[in-house]
Amino acid sequence: MRIPNIKGFDQQALEKYFKNTGWLFLGKVGSLGIKMVVSILVARYLLPAKNGILTGGINYIYFFSAIATLGLDQFIVKELHQFPEKRDTILGTSLWLKVVAGLACLPLIYLAYAIYPAKATPYSFVFILSFTGIIQSFNVIDSYFQSQVQSQYIMRVQVIGNLISAAIKVSLIIMKQPLELFVFAYVIDIALLSVGYFMAYQTPDRNILDWNWDNSLAKKLLSYSWPLIISGIMVSVYMRIDQLMLQNMVGVKEAGAYATVATLSEAWNFIPSVIVSSLFPAILNARRDDPERYKKRIQNLYDLMVYLSFPAALVITFAAPLIYKLYTKEYAYAAPVLSVHIWSGVFVFLGVASSQYLITENYNKLTFIRTGFGAVVNILLNLILIPRMGMMGAAIATLIAYASATFFVLVIPKTRQQGYMMLKSLFLISLFKKLIKR
Repeated sequence: MRIPNIKGFDQQALEKYFKNTGWLFLGKVGSLGIKMVVSILVARYLLPAKNGILTGGINYIYFFSAIATLGLDQFIVKELHQFPEKRDTILGTSLWLKVVAGLACLPLIYLAYAIYPAKATPYSFVFILSFTGIIQSFNVIDSYFQSQVQSQYIMRVQVIGNLISAAIKVSLIIMKQPLELFVFAYVIDIALLSVGYFMAYQTPDRNILDWNWDNSLAKKLLSYSWPLIISGIMVSVYMRIDQLMLQNMVGVKEAGAYATVATLSEAWNFIPSVIVSSLFPAILNARRDDPERYKKRIQNLYDLMVYLSFPAALVITFAAPLIYKLYTKEYAYAAPVLSVHIWSGVFVFLGVASSQYLITENYNKLTFIRTGFGAVVNILLNLILIPRMGMMGAAIATLIAYASATFFVLVIPKTRQQGYMMLKSLFLISLFKKLIKR
C-alpha cells in the first residue's frame, strides 16, 4: 500500500518510517495480545495473594532496571545513526557496559531488600529475578535494528519469544505447578528475547564476535546517560512504588488485585514508545534541516499522543466491569480502580513524546528533575491516600504524579513552550485550529 503524498515530507522517507512503525507496532501488539491472555490465566490460577507475591518480586527488580540498562538505548540509536561505520565498536561497548551494570545491581538489590523488603515476597524470588538485568544486555541489538529502520526483525523476535513463553506458562498452569516455577518462567522470558536478538543479528556481514570495546566511547556514553540513569530510577519509582507500598501497607492480596489494574492500564503504554522510537531519525533530520518543520513535527507528535490515548481511556473507563469478568470473582472489586488508573496513560503518552524533545535538545538533566518530582509526589500521596483508600488511593496518587511529572516542563523557562504545546494538544486546541484552517 502506497502512502499519500503529504506536503512538507520526503515521500520515500515517510514510507520508510511508516513501514518501520508498522513493524514495531505489529510486534508490540502481537506480544501484548499474547502477554495479556497469559497474564489473565496466571492471575486466575494464582489468585490475588500468590499473584501479589509474584508481582512483588518482579516490581522490586523493576526499580533497578534503569541501572542495568544505563539509560543507553536512545543514545545507542543516536550514535549508530550518526556513525554507522562504528557499528561493532558502539554495540560492543554498549553490551559490556550493560553487563557490568547488571552485575553491579546484584549487591545493590540485596542491600535494598535488607532495608525495605517486599512483604511476603521471599528474597529467594528476588535473587532469581535479579539476573534478568544481566541477561537483557543483548537488547542493544534492538537499538541497532531501530537505527537501521528495520523493525521487522524486532517484531519477529518478540512474537516468537512470547509464544514460547506463553506455552511454558500455560503448561505450568495445566500441570498445577507451584509459584516458584513461575518466577523462573519470568527469567526465561528475558532469556528467550536475548537469544532471539542474537539469532536475528547473526548474518555473514554481521557477527557479534566482531564487537569490540572502546574506552573513550564508554566514557562518552556514560557522560550522556547518567542523568537518564537517575531519571530512569525515578521513573521506576513513580511507576511501581505504589504497588510496593500497597503490598507493605495493606497486604499482598490487595497488591495482587492492584497488579492486574496496573497490567491492564499500562499495557498500551508501548504505543508512544513505538511511535517515538520509529520517528526519532525523522525528528533529528528536521531539527538539522528546518527548525520550523521540527517544531511542527513535535506539535504533531503531541497531538497524536492525545488522539490515541484519550479515546482509549474513555472506552476502558466504562468497560472496566466487563473486562474484569475475564478474571475470577476475587478480582472484581478492582474494576473501579482501573477506571481511574487508566487516565494516567494520557500523561504517559505526552511524557514519552516530550522526553523525545528533551533528549534531542540535550536537556538530559531536566528528565531527572521532572521525574524526580513525579516520584516524590507519588510517594507523598501514597503515604496519605493508601491508608485511607487502599488501592483506589494508589491509583489516584499515580494519576496525579504522572500529570505532575509530564507538565513540570512548565516550571522551566527554556521548556515552558513545550508545556504550552502539550496543553494545546490535551485540551484539543491544536485540533480545533487544524479543523478551522480546513
